[in-house]
Amino acid sequence: MRFPSDDELMAGPNALEGGIEVELPEDVDEAALGGSLAAGVVAEPAPEDGRGPDEDPDLDEADEDAALEAASDLEDLRRLREETNAGAGLVLPDFPEDFRAGFVTIIGRPNVGKSTLTNALVGQKVAITSGRPETTRHNIRGIVHAEKSQLVLVDTPGYHRPRTLLGKRLNEMVREALSEVDVVVFCLPADQRVGPGDRFIARELHEVRAPKVAVVTKTDLVSRERLLKHLLEVDRMGEWAAIVPVSAVNGKQIGELADVLVDLVPLSPPLYPDGDITDESRDTLIAEYVREAALEGVRDELPHSLAVQVEEITEREPLPGQKNPPLLDVHVNLYVERDSQKAIIIGKRGSRLRDVGTRSRAQIEEMLGRRVYLDLHVRTAKDWQSDPKMLGRLGF
Repeated sequence: MRFPSDDELMAGPNALEGGIEVELPEDVDEAALGGSLAAGVVAEPAPEDGRGPDEDPDLDEADEDAALEAASDLEDLRRLREETNAGAGLVLPDFPEDFRAGFVTIIGRPNVGKSTLTNALVGQKVAITSGRPETTRHNIRGIVHAEKSQLVLVDTPGYHRPRTLLGKRLNEMVREALSEVDVVVFCLPADQRVGPGDRFIARELHEVRAPKVAVVTKTDLVSRERLLKHLLEVDRMGEWAAIVPVSAVNGKQIGELADVLVDLVPLSPPLYPDGDITDESRDTLIAEYVREAALEGVRDELPHSLAVQVEEITEREPLPGQKNPPLLDVHVNLYVERDSQKAIIIGKRGSRLRDVGTRSRAQIEEMLGRRVYLDLHVRTAKDWQSDPKMLGRLGF
């Protein structure tokens, strides 16, 4: 059997009308298949062997099997013909022949400025930021649009020596993000000396075939002399397609870095619709906004023990005569590992939790474009970072 090629299927809404040739087994004619063939399907007639269809009513076992197989093939073709209209009316957007697009994975130790760099390149906030290490908990995609290019940035969790099952799974996310990528960005902060963790990541990157760009972040925090020494040290760590010093806070060299990345991604049509800045789900973004607000001003050990999950979002019934969209009730759970941590999040008489709700609700309403009632509950889930069931429930 010869199935239609991709070109034949895409030739029009009824790509099979011109016919598909089906070579039937010898000694099996159309009558043996149980009736006429499907419309639009052309079969080669069986060779003349002097035997008519009614002269031998009983086919031998081999002929029966062949007939059944051919009938099954024809049924598949009928079904295929019915499905060829699925892409009718689909119009691909126009883009220049020299358009470039690709995936750029951003990697580095915890708290080296990966998320801040992602937001600066996108031009809008798509990843939460915090002064606490290990803020990023999953691979976040931010999309950078330009007239002749599209960069899909993958902001990864900080690559680190894991102490819990959660840490191991976060490292697995990083390795997954490096498995199929067009360019790798390795972040090394200018205000910290190159250490064992940086060298370990550099060795891991030797196995990655994609071009690698070393980005020296936080250049606004050091002197020119210190920056030059840092750049020389980074240069000795590996083979880089480019080394770019940037300050994501004040935007210095961000445009230059984007130009470097565009030159390294392949010629390709756009990967996401124009205007999309992230593919994160609504619930994920809400949970991240709450977690970011909760991380402000807490003690060092709490960020690792805090997880946030959206439990439910419901829309209230509109009031009589109400013109604006009705209020959304957003129910969110904050999980910690010990009751003492729960008290920290709630604060005296709930003051801190109210502050978390106020700051995160503003971002949620801006994202959704409507008013919300944010219902926050703090719960204790003992040692959840090492509990496989709880990690699965939280999406890790």
